[in-house]
Amino acid sequence: MVNGPFISPRLRLAVGLLGLISVTLLSGGALAYYANSANWEVGYAPLQPVEFSHQLHAGDLGLDCRFCHFTVERSAFATLPSTEICMKCHSKIRTDSVQLLPVRATYAADQPIAWRRVHKLPDHVYFDHSSHAAAGIDCATCHGRVAQMQRVEQTQPLSMGWCIDCHRHPTTTLSSRSLSPPTHCSGCHR
Repeated sequence: MVNGPFISPRLRLAVGLLGLISVTLLSGGALAYYANSANWEVGYAPLQPVEFSHQLHAGDLGLDCRFCHFTVERSAFATLPSTEICMKCHSKIRTDSVQLLPVRATYAADQPIAWRRVHKLPDHVYFDHSSHAAAGIDCATCHGRVAQMQRVEQTQPLSMGWCIDCHRHPTTTLSSRSLSPPTHCSGCHR
């Protein structure tokens, strides 16, 4: 007498191969997503729905980063500018500009501008802009000299090793700034 149901060797082989293929596809998909240089590497500079010059606004005109990214000092996230932020100035300045048609259209429709995020961290990483701003870390430390960029691009790797190096050796990377390192992995990883 046979104990339990009989499973043919062919069926076992098929189930095993199906499992192996599934794991391989999932691993490959995750690797392709997280290793994609278009989303994670230095030099990433996506086209935006509105041609916005940081060189003009932050550089030539001297607007502070916090004018458009106003939550940076009180929130974990630095917001992407809303249409209303753009219209604070552009309801009076360059009101007939063809380049600003998408801004005026989203404002009239009460819709956000679909900005494409340039500096993006993996979902499992927690980064708090407000704590870094409170420590006096200049935006350019992580984001590069945005005020000199016509189109924003990622200038730093934003990798775990890059962040840890800054926390371990803040005087080397930030001149006289002091940045205490997280005491546990959960300080950055969620």
